[in-house]
Amino acid sequence: MKGAIVFVIAFVIFLAVTLAYPELPVGRLISDAMGIDPTVEWSGFTVITLMSAILNGVIYGIVIWLIFTVLQRAGIIQ
Repeated sequence: MKGAIVFVIAFVIFLAVTLAYPELPVGRLISDAMGIDPTVEWSGFTVITLMSAILNGVIYGIVIWLIFTVLQRAGIIQ
């Protein structure tokens, strides 16, 4: 259960950071590779920025969750 909380917190943090700084790596690279039109907007944000934010949240969330899980199983984190 702790792992899910760690993932959600990391997801929300990286989602917010990417919305503030859309050029954050990984999500932007994948969004560019998908060929999303950078001029289309939705709710005041470009669709490419929203897609980058979601991808960064998921990718970095999984990485942080994996690190947390390894540290927890090694006994470093309770």
